[in-house]
Amino acid sequence: MAVHEHPHRTSGFHLPSFRRDRSASAAEPAVSALTGTHTARAYAFASLRLLTGFVFLWAFLDKTFGFGYATPSGRGWIDGGSPTKGFLGSVAAGPMESTFHSWAGDTWADWLFMLGLLGIGLALVAGVALRLAAVAGIVMMALMWFAEWPPAKHLSDGSPSMSTNPFVDYHVIYALALIVLAAVAAGDALGLGRLWAKLPVVRDHGWLR
Repeated sequence: MAVHEHPHRTSGFHLPSFRRDRSASAAEPAVSALTGTHTARAYAFASLRLLTGFVFLWAFLDKTFGFGYATPSGRGWIDGGSPTKGFLGSVAAGPMESTFHSWAGDTWADWLFMLGLLGIGLALVAGVALRLAAVAGIVMMALMWFAEWPPAKHLSDGSPSMSTNPFVDYHVIYALALIVLAAVAAGDALGLGRLWAKLPVVRDHGWLR
């Protein structure tokens, strides 16, 4: 008996293959775009991390050596100056005014403040221990927010406070940036985050991540 093939059988056999190839080729740009977006996002967060880290490191270096910016030359920490006396001693508003005055210039306050700046700065630049850096940074930013007390329209002597926003200032922005950087593991790109995460002690204690 002769077997007659339907003319569409052959094309039917090849058509699914053609469609699979077309789908695969169409998916490649989508995967590439997704990878590119992920990479761009990772580098954007890494850039934010490095810049934020430099802010903390520069504050530490300027207050230590007195480069003549926020800290006048010859009045750095190594010259016998106090990193906290000027700032905390000049607090003139808020519910913690007297408390900050009592802390101003104390040895423990100077060391804690400077170690905080150095530790947070190094962690951000290296891309390690971002969760610890975030917690320490949030505490520091909260205290500095209370010291400047943005809700005040006038200082305790009656002069204008020059506050431009009663709630959100740069301390809040820095604190939020630290939270975001820790949440997205921003140390994995342009940093040592991946190597840090592989350490046994870090794997066993997620809060060190």
